[in-house]
Amino acid sequence: MELLKQRILEVGVVASDQVLKLDVILNHQVDPVLIMEMGKEFARLFRETKPDKVLTVESSGIPIAYTTALQLGVPMVFARRKKTLTMDQDTYSERVPSFTKGIVTDIMVSSHLLQKGERILLIDDFIANGDAARGLIRIVEKAEAELVGVGIVVEKSFQNGGKSIRERGIRVESLARIASLANGQITFD
Repeated sequence: MELLKQRILEVGVVASDQVLKLDVILNHQVDPVLIMEMGKEFARLFRETKPDKVLTVESSGIPIAYTTALQLGVPMVFARRKKTLTMDQDTYSERVPSFTKGIVTDIMVSSHLLQKGERILLIDDFIANGDAARGLIRIVEKAEAELVGVGIVVEKSFQNGGKSIRERGIRVESLARIASLANGQITFD
């Protein structure tokens, strides 16, 4: 997606050869116009899969998953990282490491929100090692729902996450694929 690549080059901060900060458009401050365009693009890419729901993990995935769900006319569900007082006791949960946070957290979805046989589209902001995406995939499997695809805003293709999911036969569509962050330079595939 050329608009996204252009914005990444304008505002992206290469923190290291492994970390790209996009906090002014994607995961701290949100650029609503860009987010809406990305949602339209994911809807275009996955419309024929006829998803029943869009699933993401809090918090950075929520805006893009929301706009995608809005464009598809389906509900959006997000996996929580902390159990709340109002959350059902019956949940699907998985332990997942966070690449950027350097910690392991539990992600969970109330079991009544994912039904057996539902067609689920996963949407998230970044994929590096793929741990969050694999955790969401396991939650979909526990719910006996059907995964129809994975949409990622930014894939760091120099890391193994996207590749490892594709090797499972799962369709992964990334709006921008970054081949390298070496020497402080953003290089796209």
